[in-house]
Amino acid sequence: MDEQALKARLPGSIAARVQTLKLADGKVTLVLEASGLDAAGRAGLEAAAKDVLGAADGVSEVRVAMVADRAPPPPKPRIIAIGSGKGGVGKSTLTANLAVALARMGRKVGVVDADVYGPSQPTILDTKGGKPEARDDKLVPVQSRHGVPLLSMGHLVEPGKALAWRGPMAGNAMAQLVDAHWGDTELLLIDLPPGTGDVQLTMLQKFKPEGAVIVSTPQDLALIDAQRAANLFDSGKVPIIGLVENMSGYACPHCGEVSDPFGRGGVEIAAEGTGIPFLGRIPLALEIRKASDAGAPNTSGDGEEAEAFSAIAAKLASWIDREAV
Repeated sequence: MDEQALKARLPGSIAARVQTLKLADGKVTLVLEASGLDAAGRAGLEAAAKDVLGAADGVSEVRVAMVADRAPPPPKPRIIAIGSGKGGVGKSTLTANLAVALARMGRKVGVVDADVYGPSQPTILDTKGGKPEARDDKLVPVQSRHGVPLLSMGHLVEPGKALAWRGPMAGNAMAQLVDAHWGDTELLLIDLPPGTGDVQLTMLQKFKPEGAVIVSTPQDLALIDAQRAANLFDSGKVPIIGLVENMSGYACPHCGEVSDPFGRGGVEIAAEGTGIPFLGRIPLALEIRKASDAGAPNTSGDGEEAEAFSAIAAKLASWIDREAV
């Protein structure tokens, strides 16, 4: 009996999985494709093949090997950087609210808290105390209750412990947070530290973002620093998606009068002067501070503050969709 005749003896369900079948000196060597089968399924397939072929004339031994196509690794998420030229302008609050708003739109979005010296995302996204697992020498993000997975140095160091790291160490730490097991996450928002230092340079060199959002308060000093951040992204050929004006207008809780302790309109004027899109304003509101401290970003609920963040998130989503075409 030849090899074709042996293969013809096999049931169709087994024959469809045959990759090679060789006969030599009464010994059959059979290679079967076993994708989609668990251990019991593979054992049953092997036993059935041996029973059928072993009963054929001239066959003294049947050897079965199984192979399975490895599933391709999930595509790497698209990276959007959220930056500022200086600290204290609400960049982390913006990042968390954009992430939650995008998740509520049905986007699979994660957050990297790359501010290794002052991580705040575990507080804002309510994952304090969470510890990422490690698999295959890579971190597995901590899941938040808002549907946004997160990795932060705040998950890896003791609360309140100061990090006395030189620049390259901070850059390497950020790289480990980005190069993690993000699963089916499609979009990764990187909450960058303020300024234009080693972490930003490492990100541009190793994980070039598809675009960047720059956040600033309206006063001149903040705008000068925001321009430096924009120049860094421009030098790395990373498109600036737009500028966000934070802490823009404060409504008195007693009389309702709106004042502008940090000025108003400076970011929009800067956007017009540079040709960079203006994405919107976020008010200076007590509700935003309370929500961030409570681990419940405004966009996890409703209200005027949530609408302000969600409007910016919608513009970001539109930009991402246009770039994907």
